[in-house]
Amino acid sequence: MARMIDLIRVSALPSNMMMAAAKGALSVPPREMIEILVYLAEHNKIFSDQAKLTLAGWDEAASWAVASESSTPKEVLDYMISQQNLRPALLPALLENPSVSEEKLVELAATASRDVVEILLKSGRAKGSQKIRESLESNPHVPGTQPESQASQCATPAVQAEAPANSGLPEQEFSLTSVREDVLLETVSEPTGPEDVLDESILAYLNEHAAEIENEGDKPFQPIGGFYDEFIPSHEPLAEAISPPASTGAAAAPKRAETTRKAHPIHEDDRGSALKKISMLDIKGRIQLAMKGNKEERSILIRDGTKIVALAVLESPKISDGEVESFASQKNVLEAVLRGIPMKRRFVKNYVIVRNLTFNPRTPLDVSLALIKHVLIKDLRNLSGNKEVSETVRKLALKMFKQKLETGGKS
Repeated sequence: MARMIDLIRVSALPSNMMMAAAKGALSVPPREMIEILVYLAEHNKIFSDQAKLTLAGWDEAASWAVASESSTPKEVLDYMISQQNLRPALLPALLENPSVSEEKLVELAATASRDVVEILLKSGRAKGSQKIRESLESNPHVPGTQPESQASQCATPAVQAEAPANSGLPEQEFSLTSVREDVLLETVSEPTGPEDVLDESILAYLNEHAAEIENEGDKPFQPIGGFYDEFIPSHEPLAEAISPPASTGAAAAPKRAETTRKAHPIHEDDRGSALKKISMLDIKGRIQLAMKGNKEERSILIRDGTKIVALAVLESPKISDGEVESFASQKNVLEAVLRGIPMKRRFVKNYVIVRNLTFNPRTPLDVSLALIKHVLIKDLRNLSGNKEVSETVRKLALKMFKQKLETGGKS
């Protein structure tokens, strides 16, 4: 008797069954269902998007079993290990599966994100493969792989010790000095002091992003849209807010100022002072302030239209989880910021941050889809009805809500 996958390959099923297949609703074993979904995602233009969505939310335990089996079809393993489809939670199983080709792992190592790089660096298979190590050498997310000309400027032990922190990986776990060696070496260096370490971190960040900084030139501070509303409580043009029209009379100005302060109890003088200070800085100055400044200054610089400045805020050792919870829900920040937040292990462990990112319509779709699996059932229900986010996110949230409801998921 022909398997369902064989019937699908020759287009022998009616459209309603094809749609059911794309939604993962056929009565076939999980392994075959995943094989069907991968085939539809790769070869069927009509049902490809639905199949990819279904795979993104497929049960992790079932997916792990398929990823770890050496008998799993090559097309399925190639789909799972590809950069655009990889679920990091499945990577350890894929790395230990001998049927996953070394060539695919070499491709992944060259372009992998920071969280994936961390898993690769801990893998015995990656450590034992010269090709994978050489591919990792070209990945900018691997600590210690900056160009020689830049490395020579910041090759002190303190900078090497700070590299993992700059890459979003916990300092205490490892500090990679080079992937050019036959084995992945680890070093630990004692910093000379908090300020020295911070200065070294800034230098390393400036060196790492030297090309981007040069390309930006002397670009001034340009906040993302809607930003000035926070500084002008009356929501009037800047000139009017600073200097009221003469027709209002001298007595009206104090009254208006008093009303404004009562309605907006924010420390406007402090924020205005910070804004003035920031507006006078060049890109390098704003990067240094993003990493060394105070909470008020970080809240302004996170909305800098220059990506390299905004991302520097996330590298600040002074930043708190509460600040990042706020950043994760904001719509007036660059997408690069929302993409960068979950790349930090510390932040992705915070449930409020994860929830805020999935509810933020500005969060990139691939980031939202990857985080939904961590959302609690009560929030999945609310997310499925949130018309601000994309339809794809709502559909996956509804599907996972129903799955958790059936399995007795706790809110």
